[in-house]
Amino acid sequence: MKNNKIQWILGAIALLVLPLVLQYFGNAWVRIADLALLYVMLALGLNIVVGYAGLLDLGYVAFYAVGAYMFGLLASPHLADNFAWFAAQFPDGLHLSLWLVIPLALVLAAATGVLLGIPVLKLRGDYLAIVTLGFGEIIRIFLNNLDHPVNITNGPKGLGQIDSVKIFGLDLGRRLELLGYDINSVTLYYYLFLALVLVTVVVCYRLQDSRIGRAWMAIREDEIAAKAMGINTRNMKLLAFGMGASFGGVAGAMFGAFQGFVSPESFSLMESVMIVAMVVLGGIGHIPGVILGAVLLSALPEVLRYVAGPLQAMTDGRLDASILRQLLIALAMITVMLLRPRGLWPAPEHGKSLARKS
Repeated sequence: MKNNKIQWILGAIALLVLPLVLQYFGNAWVRIADLALLYVMLALGLNIVVGYAGLLDLGYVAFYAVGAYMFGLLASPHLADNFAWFAAQFPDGLHLSLWLVIPLALVLAAATGVLLGIPVLKLRGDYLAIVTLGFGEIIRIFLNNLDHPVNITNGPKGLGQIDSVKIFGLDLGRRLELLGYDINSVTLYYYLFLALVLVTVVVCYRLQDSRIGRAWMAIREDEIAAKAMGINTRNMKLLAFGMGASFGGVAGAMFGAFQGFVSPESFSLMESVMIVAMVVLGGIGHIPGVILGAVLLSALPEVLRYVAGPLQAMTDGRLDASILRQLLIALAMITVMLLRPRGLWPAPEHGKSLARKS
């Protein structure tokens, strides 16, 4: 027990010190850590749908886009510039606090998730994957084309000049000087994202051990048997879609604030595929495994930039560095799935865990 406490304390210290150490190597490394935390939130949200309830969702990036565009519209001058009635009501624009942004993003994304869940309740497996994939693409195409006849999303140009997050009077978009030490904006965002990830992890653990979590897992294993045992599979599926989507919406809102710009290109099908790969690669249904998969797959492409460059030089520039990077990522994923088919850190099998306890 004492050793576990020491490990937790050391882990907490390492997470707190990490961005301060990465700052010495450049803000780009802290930025990679920030985006990795956002992907951890996305992967944990998708794990509720895929890992707990067993519903293969390939359009999860749609909820990410909903959260990002919600914050982009409310925290940028776009609405005031295009709608006179909005400019009359809010001449200085809307500058919502973090305590309003997070609940709004959560509720809006959850409602969108339920709307997706209603027409696909009776679909399973490949059919469900195809329909959710189409839903994700529909959302992206809508965002790309809603610039006429009424300019709502600014189309492919995207939304810019988005406000940074302000919390307790502290603007995370500006450098902070504390005790003679400069803390960059990306480092401040790191601590905010870390706090949100910790809350997400706690919620996921509580859901996993709750009656709702057990019902989801029963549906995942055998939906007919679950229904025979009295579980309302319809409501449980809708709840899974709504809960999973809510985390995606919050992550999207934070992404919009962090980037200061959102456009439909950030929410392509490849993003959805990568989030699903994070869950599968780490270990479906296992929270530590999902976190590991998200961190690796979000950071690996950036780290491989330093490998792809020399390889391109060896071929006299015949191969594009970005293509080489994708090839290296694909080879790494294939290798992992061949050697660890259940994921890098899979959930312990029930029989083995019970044998260990006894």
